[in-house]
Amino acid sequence: MEELTGGTFSITNGGVFAPCSQRPLSTRPQSAILGIHATKDRPVAENGQVVIRPMNYLAVSYDHRIIDGREAVQFLGTIKEALEYPGRDTAGFVVKGECHG
Repeated sequence: MEELTGGTFSITNGGVFAPCSQRPLSTRPQSAILGIHATKDRPVAENGQVVIRPMNYLAVSYDHRIIDGREAVQFLGTIKEALEYPGRDTAGFVVKGECHG
């Protein structure tokens, strides 16, 4: 258990050069890392129409010895909701910023 002591959580920004399939790698002593990729205009289906919206990809990597996959996916969903609806309290996360919806 000593190798699991002092774990951290990191956030990395893939920046404008990151491919959308990039997965961040967690290394000791990280327990997890969240990768946030560049925001780019992309086509999206909305009410039966194709519209252009600013989109980005999120990815989380985590140490399966201390974090269960279910909790990691729920965490990623919470981050997604907080980014999609800025200003709304989503499970304790409040993101301030401009809404593009």
